[in-house]
Amino acid sequence: MSVMDKLKHMLRGREHEASEGVDKGHDTVDDKTGGQGAGQVDKGPDALREQFRSQQERENPPQP
Repeated sequence: MSVMDKLKHMLRGREHEASEGVDKGHDTVDDKTGGQGAGQVDKGPDALREQFRSQQERENPPQP
C-alpha cells in the first residue's frame, strides 16, 4: 500500500479538515516565500486535493 493510499484511508470522513490543512499549508508557504513563485504555490492545493479524490469522483463528477 502506497503512502498516498494510507493517507486517503486515514482522511476518509475528514475531507473538510484535510482541506483546511491544505489551505493553511498553502498560506504558510506563500507567507514564508513572500509571494515568490505564487503560480507554483497556487497549483499545490489543487493537485493535492485531486490526489485525495477517489477514482469514482474523478470519473463521475458531481452534477451542479
